[in-house]
Amino acid sequence: MKQSYFEASARGRIGGILDRDSFREWLPPTARVTSPHLKALDLPVAFDDGVVVGSATLDARPVLVAAQEGGFMGGAVGEVHGAKLTGLIARALRERPAAVVLLIETGGVRLQEANAGLIAVSEVMRAILAARSAGIPVIAAIGGQYGCFGGMGIAIACCDAIVMSEEGRLGLSGPEVIETAHGVEEFDSRDRALVWRTLGGKHRYLTGDCDALVDDDMAAYRGAIIQAIAGAHALSLARVEQEHAMLAQRLAAFGDMQEPRDIWRALGVQHPEAVSMLSTSEFLAQADALRPT
Repeated sequence: MKQSYFEASARGRIGGILDRDSFREWLPPTARVTSPHLKALDLPVAFDDGVVVGSATLDARPVLVAAQEGGFMGGAVGEVHGAKLTGLIARALRERPAAVVLLIETGGVRLQEANAGLIAVSEVMRAILAARSAGIPVIAAIGGQYGCFGGMGIAIACCDAIVMSEEGRLGLSGPEVIETAHGVEEFDSRDRALVWRTLGGKHRYLTGDCDALVDDDMAAYRGAIIQAIAGAHALSLARVEQEHAMLAQRLAAFGDMQEPRDIWRALGVQHPEAVSMLSTSEFLAQADALRPT
């Protein structure tokens, strides 16, 4: 029986992806490390501040792992939440695990502690790049209800590989934020089909923003993460330049297009209107020959 990644909690995802009974949590809820900013505003707190961090094994290899809890403030990043992420990734430089695995579900930075959250995200980015420069792969998985948005959308783009399901979403600004700032004509956040074909896993895979597209199944995520770790390469200037060249080419080719289906058609998708109806395997049969390399 398949176990949904989308519907699982942070701890449920850890239990479904990592080796059985291997996870050891750092700063668990019993430590009661909570956000001082939320307390000052008389807002509810969580004893893990919405993120679970620790060590485990994956396919019998040591990893460090973080899982964001979308059920608490949409997985949004604050000072303590961000410090736990940064500390986890920085610890990899000392422990030298096979990889750092980030199970991401976040709407971005908490408005209630915006400055602290923004600084925390910048520190997460720096820690990811430091780990990669030291030859430690950093793999991200996205597929929860809140997707991955805001500053964490930039941070996750710094990882070695991103694994997504069709249900996952990845972007800088969320649909509601875009609609509030520029109006419904720019982006109708209630048009779910538009949201998913613009920010969802299939679109991100076709344009090269994610490296593996999987079914909403815990075992599929586990297999893709293991494969991503095995295929990771040390960060180099050549790889960064290759990525920048790909982004420049994509902007030149698609910068004037207003609709994702136009991009898919330009890439060579035979029936763009049918993409949303294709199963993951059917979609990949077309997409693997079309996406950027």
